[in-house]
Amino acid sequence: MQRPIGVIDSGVGGLTVVSELMRQLPKEEIIYIGDTKRCPYGPRPAFEVAEYTWEMIDYLMSRDIKLLVIACNTASAVVLDDARQALDIPVIGVIHPGAVAALKATENLEVGVIGTEGTISSGAYYEELKSIHNDVKVVSLACPTLVPLVESNRYTGEEAKAVIREALEPMLDYPVDSLILGCTHYPMIEREIQDVVGEDIHVICSGDETARAVSTLLYHEQLLYTGERRPRHLFYTTGAKAMFQSIAESWLKESGLDVRETDLKLPKATRKVKSGMEEF
Repeated sequence: MQRPIGVIDSGVGGLTVVSELMRQLPKEEIIYIGDTKRCPYGPRPAFEVAEYTWEMIDYLMSRDIKLLVIACNTASAVVLDDARQALDIPVIGVIHPGAVAALKATENLEVGVIGTEGTISSGAYYEELKSIHNDVKVVSLACPTLVPLVESNRYTGEEAKAVIREALEPMLDYPVDSLILGCTHYPMIEREIQDVVGEDIHVICSGDETARAVSTLLYHEQLLYTGERRPRHLFYTTGAKAMFQSIAESWLKESGLDVRETDLKLPKATRKVKSGMEEF
């Protein structure tokens, strides 16, 4: 199946998922959209997150993707269920894979979650963890300063470490042995987070588990590409192209990425939906 995988995020954070997809599925082509102009999504009301997320989904559906990854935790919490009902392709979020990975790692069933205000207030990780294991204890902490740190490309150095330490300090009072990075931006500062919480804490990134879920689903749906082509990935940003390209090439360790700016506007709505449902 030669059609690409679509990945959406509020900004550059979903590149952490793309990195794992490229590693685990090296033959697959990826089209990525980062809504950097309107990032972060965390402080926004749910209706606004839904509106912006559907704009990205519609844009990718017009490019005939075969599977959609909602790589933004906030968007996953708000839109994932509706997208699965509406679209005629498989849709994967990052919350369930992150919860699964944390429960694999924890030994005392004390799990911490850090994320944006929107993700934490939704209770999505708490509900997901509890749906899998009744006895797990969950401590959640919103860290609104961390996404702007990553999006501005200022996430290294002593100043960044001070911001990260201040954001995580309340979590240090709890006996968690596993910490879910409940925002796909956070793996870009995983090392700094690990330094703050200590080496005894399992820091959980959802990218690896999400890529495994994508691989499994593509296999079962007979959608895997098995030919000999060299994949050509495409990256869209709604914000500054130069900043996005710098971060993307640094994180993915590739130069000359095909990065383009977009306003997400389509000549007409093109959402593909399941049979029997309204078409927009």
